[in-house]
Amino acid sequence: MANYVIAISGASGAIYGVTLLEYLLKQKHRVYLVLSRSARVIIRGELGREWGHHFSETLEILNRTYAGHHLVYCDENDMSAPISSGSVPTQGMVVAPCSMKTLAGIAHGFSSNLIGRAADVTMKERRPLILIPRETPLHRVHLKNMLTVSEMGVTLLPAMPGFYNKPQSINDLVYFVVARALDLLGLKNELSPRWTVS
Repeated sequence: MANYVIAISGASGAIYGVTLLEYLLKQKHRVYLVLSRSARVIIRGELGREWGHHFSETLEILNRTYAGHHLVYCDENDMSAPISSGSVPTQGMVVAPCSMKTLAGIAHGFSSNLIGRAADVTMKERRPLILIPRETPLHRVHLKNMLTVSEMGVTLLPAMPGFYNKPQSINDLVYFVVARALDLLGLKNELSPRWTVS
């Protein structure tokens, strides 16, 4: 069993983070999950899932939903959470989706919440950090921040699914992106068909 950090920030596309979370839990990995306040609102609006308005509510709901799994839910404001220290070993972190505000914080070392702090720890410990940015179109500041984190060794995985596998559903599109995130974490998976020359 390996340890991973999944953060869901306040951008459209919460389905990427939720799908990745559920896949890792089914594979019996320990997942440290951090949700921004906005992410809980988006999960409700986009996925129809009620994950609570506050930390205590969310903790209770997640404990019921994922009972028996290795899920550690951390409050976004808890800077004493395990993942705020590099002494807690993890095999990588994914921010899915990554809002432009979160991207800016990571790019400039501004750890205003646990998502930023955990990303900072992941970078300083030279562990894989994967950001799935969700914004369109992009302006100059977005692009500069993406270049900044890329130069620091962060992997940017924009939510841009391929179509060579002839997707038949939204899930097919989501699985394409999540499969690439798993690949980048070094985890074998068959979530999405691989490219083949016909």
